[in-house]
Amino acid sequence: MNIIQLNNLVKRYPVGNGEFTALNDINLNFKEGEFTGLVGPSGSGKTTLLNIIGSLDTPSDGSAIVMDKSIAELSHKEAAMLRNQHIGFIFQTYNLLPVYTVYENVEFPLLLQNKNAAQRKSAVMEALEWVGLTDKVKSKPSMLSGGECQRVAIARAMVKKPQIVLADEPTANLDSKNSHHILQTMQKLNKELGVTFLFSTHDEKVMQYLNRLISLEDGKVISDTIKNA
Repeated sequence: MNIIQLNNLVKRYPVGNGEFTALNDINLNFKEGEFTGLVGPSGSGKTTLLNIIGSLDTPSDGSAIVMDKSIAELSHKEAAMLRNQHIGFIFQTYNLLPVYTVYENVEFPLLLQNKNAAQRKSAVMEALEWVGLTDKVKSKPSMLSGGECQRVAIARAMVKKPQIVLADEPTANLDSKNSHHILQTMQKLNKELGVTFLFSTHDEKVMQYLNRLISLEDGKVISDTIKNA
């Protein structure tokens, strides 16, 4: 089953008196449980595409269907609900809240879902167990290494058990050892929970782990390769 469908997708932005085409006639489908990367140089359209799939932006033309919902037709409230219920985000800068503990950072998405305290605690501890950080529940982000911060970010993305996780350059600020640890963690979650992972990356280390590589250049798909069928 296709969990994401992109049909003749175009994204334009106004620039001065003209416009810039960030994405041009993108046609892609993603099945449940894929471990896929959008690869290409900076400015190729990778992040723009992730933002549309994540309902943070909308197409100028064509359609993006995510979880059977047309992104262009969602209200702000409906888009927020799609993200809250079904999509996890992992960013290169972690985006952790510095004044909160690891536990509170991971718990935050569940507060938006109105889960009770017992449900939240169970889900948070399970997510921290997935990433091997149950011993850091009371630590603040400033007390953690970069690799640990990114593992907290993964736990925060996974705590609501989303169907889709969008990871934008998730290893950009990590050394090689931590990068491999992070990628192995995400690969394990993909296999065990069947979550669809979609990366934006130009990191060769990330590409080694991916099952499918979609190359973008100047907003167009130039190749789509299945590595490990």
